[in-house]
Amino acid sequence: MSGAAVATPADGRCTLAAMHLRPPSIAHGITSFLWALFLGAFIWIGGTAVGIAQGISFIAGCVAGFLIFLFVRVYGEDEPRQQPQPRRPESR
Repeated sequence: MSGAAVATPADGRCTLAAMHLRPPSIAHGITSFLWALFLGAFIWIGGTAVGIAQGISFIAGCVAGFLIFLFVRVYGEDEPRQQPQPRRPESR
């Protein structure tokens, strides 16, 4: 671990360097699948709860889950922001 802990032998204390914590990277296809699975199951269970036949509710949940997967896969990914470039001094 480079730079995680720095020991100072003069006084015997150990200090920690600043850390930038961020969530792990998850592939966009996995995220799309999880959205589709959750919302498709929600439609299936919700349809069954309001009195729609289980077979019709299951088919509607599967179709909706597939369409949700496609929608999130195509339109759901954010473009990374461009960092502003430092201005260079103009030379004459």
